[in-house]
Amino acid sequence: MEYIKLGQSELAVSRICLGCMGFGDASAGQHSWTLDEAHSREIIRRALELGVNFFDTAIAYQSGTSEQYLGRALKDFAQRSQVVVATKFLPRTEAEIAVGISGSAHIERMLDKSLKNLGMDYVDLYIYHMWDYQTPLSEIMEGLNQVVKAGKARYIGISNCFAWQLAKANALAEREGFPKFVSVQGHYNLIFREEEREMAPYCREEGIALTPYSALAGGRLSKRPGETSVRLEQDSYAKLKYDATAESDGAIIGRVAELAEKHSVTMTEVALAWLLTKAAAPVVGATKFHHMEGAAKAIDLKLSAEELAFLEEPYVPHKLVGVMAQNTQSAAKESHVWSIGNQTA
Repeated sequence: MEYIKLGQSELAVSRICLGCMGFGDASAGQHSWTLDEAHSREIIRRALELGVNFFDTAIAYQSGTSEQYLGRALKDFAQRSQVVVATKFLPRTEAEIAVGISGSAHIERMLDKSLKNLGMDYVDLYIYHMWDYQTPLSEIMEGLNQVVKAGKARYIGISNCFAWQLAKANALAEREGFPKFVSVQGHYNLIFREEEREMAPYCREEGIALTPYSALAGGRLSKRPGETSVRLEQDSYAKLKYDATAESDGAIIGRVAELAEKHSVTMTEVALAWLLTKAAAPVVGATKFHHMEGAAKAIDLKLSAEELAFLEEPYVPHKLVGVMAQNTQSAAKESHVWSIGNQTA
């Protein structure tokens, strides 16, 4: 395993981050394919054996049971100081807004609940899961400042945002003397490369770490045509993200399979070896041992410049999907309101 500093933080993280969305009580969340606690613990222990020290979860994953499973496993299998734990918070709810709970108070409440789930006193990285268009950015940044000052979070990250939003947030943080975001967790893989337009170059310029999710496109980049799995069949959110572009994506997936055969490795290793040339620490979900082992082996696979270009060449632009498509609509509404206000002024 290789380790790097996460952006401009002091966090030393493995180049592979274990994504824990696949862990948790399936009856408590939106995914029917998640692992129970016993099987989740096996994957977490195997990840630790392979040198993975970076773990990503969220309070939204299976109603907090992902956090609970992860926290209990790490308590049993690792020393707290030797692992880097990231979790995420959601925007304020309509009920919270209605009773006047501020953005900063909401963040403290959410983190306290996550810490209880994890059985920990602090998290290493607290991630703003998705942009909250109903809460002033100043309240969000103040709330994050407060939890860092209180020692409940060491650093902050952000997920599912646009480059302009990250730039705006970090500019506000710099002006106010608040902690700045050290990492971005966006949707990025060989068949979805829209982060390369603005986010990736901005992060390179600012020293912000990319920790992309959906690194294997919900398993699509690890399976040859015709192969399937429970998740491929049951993950409706992944279907939303990828089914519409399956034909054009197939050309890239075919090339991944071709290089895997050439190097006598798995498709997982090829797809992640490519992504490791672009990102600090991809977030890789695993529900079987071989998923984790393939991810760890990707560190050792070095693709040539010609092979990287071979993988990239068939790509065609994609529309934003999922959370980021919703962000586009929300940002457009916000811009429209701002424009009307200026005209009437």
